[in-house]
Amino acid sequence: MLRLIPERCAEILLLGAHCDDIAIGAGGALLEICRANPETRVTALVLSGGGSEREDEERAALAAFCPKADLEVTVLDVPDGRLPVHWERAKQAVEEVRRRCEPDVVLAPAPHDAHQDHRALARLVPTAFRDHLVLGYEILKWESDLAQPNVFVPLPAEALAEKWALLHEHYPSQHGRTWFDEEAFRGLARVRGVQCQSRYAEAFHSAKIVFGY
Repeated sequence: MLRLIPERCAEILLLGAHCDDIAIGAGGALLEICRANPETRVTALVLSGGGSEREDEERAALAAFCPKADLEVTVLDVPDGRLPVHWERAKQAVEEVRRRCEPDVVLAPAPHDAHQDHRALARLVPTAFRDHLVLGYEILKWESDLAQPNVFVPLPAEALAEKWALLHEHYPSQHGRTWFDEEAFRGLARVRGVQCQSRYAEAFHSAKIVFGY
């Protein structure tokens, strides 16, 4: 299996419909990338949760998941579950963040995600980031929408354990959710690890990757 290592990863853009989406979908990858690339610039835009306890959770969590990074976080207050009817506001937010960053990689929801907020944000991404590496992360939930990914980030066991510890620590508002437990996250990471000849992994969906030489 050919392993592709980005030439540079000096700037990352994180896009999430809700507080905790980014950490759940790409927390392990963020830990590994930020530790391997100190002082990486990380810009995060989250569309809902602003002005609530969830915003506080998100800011603390992303600071922990992006160690040693130059981190900027924006959390808006689009109502949860209503993003499609707030399309114009979401589009303006994505276009505004595009004007102030030039990321080497964009981490965003996957386009096939069954949650209407995730799917709406995913469809906005290519309207603003047309010449960028965009990786759509997975979010395990009630909907049976997991698809076969085509990009894998292997994770050491220690990184996966740290991911769960940080999720549990920083998102107490989610502790009652049936899908929010270590066994669920570890199980998906083990399956994705098998698929890339690693013990554990996070997986992503990419519509287009250009191979350079």
